[in-house]
This record gives sequence, C-alpha cells and structure tokens, in this order.
Amino acid sequence: MSATVTAPADGTAPGTTTGHTPVHNVTFFRLLRSEWIKLWSLRSTWWTLGSTVVIMVGVAVMMAFVAQFLSDQMSDVEMAAEDQASMDAVFGAPTVIAGGYEFAALVVAVLGAMLITGEYSTGMIRSTFAAAPGRLGAFAAKAVVLALVTAVLTAVSLLVGWLVTYPILNANDMSLDWSDGVQLRQLYGVVIYTVLVALFALGIGTLLRHTAGAIFTTVAVFLVIPMVFGIAVALASSVEWVLDVNKFLPSVAGSAITPTGAQVPEVLDPWVGISVLAGYTVIVLVGGALRLKLDDA
Repeated sequence: MSATVTAPADGTAPGTTTGHTPVHNVTFFRLLRSEWIKLWSLRSTWWTLGSTVVIMVGVAVMMAFVAQFLSDQMSDVEMAAEDQASMDAVFGAPTVIAGGYEFAALVVAVLGAMLITGEYSTGMIRSTFAAAPGRLGAFAAKAVVLALVTAVLTAVSLLVGWLVTYPILNANDMSLDWSDGVQLRQLYGVVIYTVLVALFALGIGTLLRHTAGAIFTTVAVFLVIPMVFGIAVALASSVEWVLDVNKFLPSVAGSAITPTGAQVPEVLDPWVGISVLAGYTVIVLVGGALRLKLDDA
C-alpha cells in the first residue's frame, strides 16, 4: 500500500508557515531584563532578601531596647564626656538602626555568589553564553542587577529600622539627626558597604564556580579572618604590623564608613576605607571576568 501526499496549490508544505520569526539583537538592556527575570524567578532570592530585612530590622529593635535599658540605668549617673562619647558611638541612632548590617551583608553575599554559581550547577550558564557569546555583557548585567537590588533592599531595611525604632529612640532623646552629615554618611555608607560585599561574592563565585566554596570564602574573608585579627589586636596591640594588616582587611576597611567604624582601633578614614574595599571588589570582579572570557563554561 502506498500513500500520496499532494502539496497545496501555492506550493507550501502542510503544517508550515511562510512567516519569519523576528530576530532581535542582543543589547545590554535586554541582558539586564533577562538577568532581572532570572533573579526573581528563583525561590532562594525571596528567602535571601526576606532574611536580610528581618535581620536588619530585628537587630535594630533589639539594640533600641538595649539602648533604652542602659539609658534608664544611667539616667541618674553623672558620666564623663569621654564615657558619654563612647556610649553614643556604641548605641547612637545610626548604630542602632544599622546594627545588623554586617550579618545582612553576608546574607546578601550568599545571593551574590549563587547568582552565578547556580547557573553553573544547573548548566544554564551555557544557554546564557549562547545568547551572549561575548560573556562579559551578561556578567556586567548580573553585577548591575545585583547592585541595584542590594542597594534598594538595604535602603528599605534601614528605613524600616528607623521607623520601628523611632518611638524608642525619640523617647530617650536618641533619635536620628537628619541634619548631621556624619550620621547620614554612616547610613548611606552601610548601603555602599553591602553592595560591595555582594559584588565581591559575585566575583568569588565567578572565579570558583562552586556555591559552597564561594560562600565559605566570602564568610572567611568578611567574618572569620576579621575575628582572628580582632583577637590578635586585643592581645598584641603593641605589635605594629598586626594593627596595619587589620585596618586593611576588606571588612575592617569597608566598615570605616559605617556606624561601627569608630569602634575599631586604628581604623582608616571613612572614604579611604571604603575605597580599599572597592579596590578588593574590583580585583575580584576583574579576575572573574577574565576566567569567564578565557575558560569554557
């Protein structure tokens, strides 16, 4: 038995179309849109960002109650000017509002690392680079989206922290002075610091291409090593090189622009310190970009 297929009179085969699928050029704006969609399609993104807000607001409320307790205990005690200054540095309004920023920065760093390592673990990175063969455009789009989301998230967390702690701080004459340039710099310094930590983690993730390794390395750089040197400074403060190395660590240098900067001995100038952290971040990002360009996905 045989069958004969008769083509239509217009010459087109059944099931085919004479139309053409439009092809769009890959632009940086389209890469940004793609990375934005990929970021918000991940469940881990929502958990990470939600945890960041909870940590920052929760620590702010806790520190506000501690500051109120100490204020009540010391209301009848005459304090020297130096002691009062130390008290303000530890429990001033900026410190209270941004009290949890270091832990929040580490949480956001997890997101920064997973933004690139997650694609390597699932193999999606091949599709990304197939759409953007130059690779660096996609990498830059990831960095821009991560920086934007981190900056907005941190700023919103600080705003909510200020709102929920305002009644407590205001009742104890400790409210934030919006006309004080130093206090404002400390707060937007927290935003800058957090963004740089997130980008640092992105660079580490691009270099290592492994989620656990990238997270471990970032936590070691921003938590473990500073703790070790903090103990060394406390035990051997007369050793000059210990103080010199400590103040140039990424976390210590970057925190100079934040409210906790005044609490660290031998700290760098705020803008010098954040520039040092920015330098570390640029080096790591450039290293990651070079590996992206030179190595196979």
